[in-house]
Amino acid sequence: MAKSDKTAKGKVTGSAGRFGCRYGRFVRKRVAEMEKISRAFHRCPKCDMDALQRKGTGIWECRKCGYKFAGGAYQPQTPALKIAQRTLDRKVEEKA
Repeated sequence: MAKSDKTAKGKVTGSAGRFGCRYGRFVRKRVAEMEKISRAFHRCPKCDMDALQRKGTGIWECRKCGYKFAGGAYQPQTPALKIAQRTLDRKVEEKA
């Protein structure tokens, strides 16, 4: 008999498993993805170490150097900030 190549179903929601079967699969999947990003360590813009941790909604603090700043609610640099930073860098290069 051939071995089945199918993967196990269920138990992929991670931290959103606390919701059980409520709210729908895609909402739970988005919540799990967002929590995974917000709870991970990020790179500190000051000391360049992977020690940046979320302290509250939009509050980020580095465990190594103590640098604290306001950023995105679930990630330190939002996509809009990255676009704005790229535009500013381009303008600075043009003037130099």
